[in-house]
Amino acid sequence: MSAGLERTLARLGPADPDARAGAARALDAKTKPRGSLGRLEEIAQRVAGIRHDPAPGRLRAAVVVAAADHGVAREGVSAYPQEVTRQMLANFEGGGAAVCVLARVAGASLRVIDAGVGTPTGNIAEGPAMSDADALRWIEEGVAVADELATDGVGVVAIGEMGIGNTTAAAALCAALLDVNPAATCGMGTGVDDAGLAHKVEVVSRALGANELSGDPVAALAALGGFELAFLCGLVLGAAANHQVVLLDGFIATVAALVAARLAPDAADSMIAAHLSPEPGHRLALDALGLDPLLDLGLRLGEGSGAALALPLLEAALALLEEMATFEAAGVTDAGR
Repeated sequence: MSAGLERTLARLGPADPDARAGAARALDAKTKPRGSLGRLEEIAQRVAGIRHDPAPGRLRAAVVVAAADHGVAREGVSAYPQEVTRQMLANFEGGGAAVCVLARVAGASLRVIDAGVGTPTGNIAEGPAMSDADALRWIEEGVAVADELATDGVGVVAIGEMGIGNTTAAAALCAALLDVNPAATCGMGTGVDDAGLAHKVEVVSRALGANELSGDPVAALAALGGFELAFLCGLVLGAAANHQVVLLDGFIATVAALVAARLAPDAADSMIAAHLSPEPGHRLALDALGLDPLLDLGLRLGEGSGAALALPLLEAALALLEEMATFEAAGVTDAGR
């Protein structure tokens, strides 16, 4: 483990239960039956705990999308050719991708990170994706971006990714971390057919056999992951250390967050799951993190689209906590329930 990562982990701690309880009391005093705003109240309380502030106010949000290429794409595991990663990077920069639209609708800034487009990882079906040193370097890059966002006053970091072949890498990493069969973590990804899915399972099985795996999360990430997964892992760790809310997108982003939680279990306290993907490994990863997704809309695009779509829910929850009248202020009788 690098000295930089050790310093980040030393800054990490759990969410503040007193701040969460303070937000709960404030919500109980609002002009409504107790708990009647359902998960919106839960979101506000969770954010209060993450921010260590019972009245966190409205928070600026940024969507961070990391893009990278994967050597495993040579195995034909995607319905799209590898050059689509670079083409989509240009689409992000031009503002034409789904996440660009959804971030604009949510009033969030969008930051796109080139984490190795055009320089693929190794083919995990034949050996490691990268060295441990490369994994640590990209983790530290992610921490640095989280720190930059915190300095800029960003309180919510929504994370997403783009990379042809990365559902295969995420499925392999998820299977290794959770010690489950590859068939339990592999899905249709970009839209492969049944034969393509069977082939993906076979490739992931080969990847697990081709790499020496231990209980070290960084080693597992280096063996089976991707540069963008390592970057997002670091982004999650840095954001958690900064008391920023981490809003997870789909399966791939959640697997990166799972690596972060294996390095620092308290990091999971800072996470909110935006949605549930149809990828079968996503539910397994969310369960391992103890997270219940906010939305279930059948989204499987990635690129932070689901996280951007959930941002207005966080904004609404925090607005209610900040702006809704209390029984006392409004002169409304409180029935106490």
